[in-house]
Amino acid sequence: MYRTISFILLSALSFGGANSEAQDRSKQATIGVDSSSPQIAREVAEAESAIVKSDWKAAEAKLDVWIADHPSDARALFDAGYVADAQNRLDVALGLYRRAVNANPRSFEAHLSLGLLLARQGKETDSHSELQTATSLDPADAGPVLKARAWRALAQIDQPSPGNPGDPTEASNELLEALKLSPETPADTLMAANLAEASGQFDTAEAAYRRLLISYPKSAEANAGLAHLLIKRKKYPEAETLIRKALEAAPDNPALNAQLATVLAAQDKAEALPQLEKLHDAHPEDSAITHMLADVLAQAGDAATSDKLYVALLATSPEDPALLLAHGQNLTRQLRYSEALAVFDKTTRVDPSNGDAWSGMAFAASKMHQPSLAIHALTMRSRFLAEVPATYFLWATSYDTLHDRVAAATYYHHFLDSAGGKFPDQEWQARQRLLILEKK
Repeated sequence: MYRTISFILLSALSFGGANSEAQDRSKQATIGVDSSSPQIAREVAEAESAIVKSDWKAAEAKLDVWIADHPSDARALFDAGYVADAQNRLDVALGLYRRAVNANPRSFEAHLSLGLLLARQGKETDSHSELQTATSLDPADAGPVLKARAWRALAQIDQPSPGNPGDPTEASNELLEALKLSPETPADTLMAANLAEASGQFDTAEAAYRRLLISYPKSAEANAGLAHLLIKRKKYPEAETLIRKALEAAPDNPALNAQLATVLAAQDKAEALPQLEKLHDAHPEDSAITHMLADVLAQAGDAATSDKLYVALLATSPEDPALLLAHGQNLTRQLRYSEALAVFDKTTRVDPSNGDAWSGMAFAASKMHQPSLAIHALTMRSRFLAEVPATYFLWATSYDTLHDRVAAATYYHHFLDSAGGKFPDQEWQARQRLLILEKK
């Protein structure tokens, strides 16, 4: 419908606002367009000529006068919205785009621009609605490229992100609709890989990442995406090789450095700790890095330093069961059983299905000479986790303390059957107790 206006939307190929490169494309798109068409008021045509030259003030002046007398002119409202958008006057642009949509609900361009602006402002629900409407409309002279942009924007909104599960199936369908209208871009390939991974299609995701890296071997996003997938699949040596190579081109990339620390820690390599300490110094407010460092410190035997980090994390997330569990385990390592017991109790109240927290409670209760509580915790744990030699031993010693000879003997036998010589001290103790318990 709006032949001259089509050029404006070519600057909206991402969620970002207008820029010089986009404006250059806009100017090129107006070549051959007759802005003196009788359907266009002279004032609006002059404003659009000023827009082509990025003369925002001149365009705004002409549009303001025209809109004052013609408040329902959808084309002029749209132009005015673009001018405000280009000057980063986003609230004004939002209002004008909405007025343009109300004046002409069938305007593809107005719905698309409104949807893109809402997305940039983080108003994803409203943005999704506008973009969905745009995909249902005829783009006319705006062309298939811009309709593909609407589909891509929908896919970006629906793809999973940290803290947002999204809808990977819907995002994949939207991306496919975009690819029917325009060629695949590197960003499309990256999104397809991310969506495949989110859907559990790991082989498809890996193939997409590798395909992108053939053409763009230094792509930090593709390298980080493939590394994340390899880490998830526990292919740590391969992930380490990939990450180290990628870091040669981008040594300060935080995602790649964090991934390197992850694979080093997973392989119990000594480099993990200094790598994480370096990352933490550079990004002290990054909770994920702090969590990783705390975990590696605990594994390295420095429970006290590790726990200081967990306590700091709990200050902002006091109900996080993973942090509570780690805090309780560190207290246990420091032999602070009474405090650990209280933390494990809180963890199980926050997350009653946390089998590891019930394990921690059982152990701490045993150390605090509370066998009945230990048995209760072991009973709850058994609902979520299989028995292991350590829990069999806790069952046995708890029942032994309560003078339940039959139950204690039963669990000592279970322990010995499962231990396989891996716990010599406890196995010796179990045999000695069985001699007494089963003595006739």
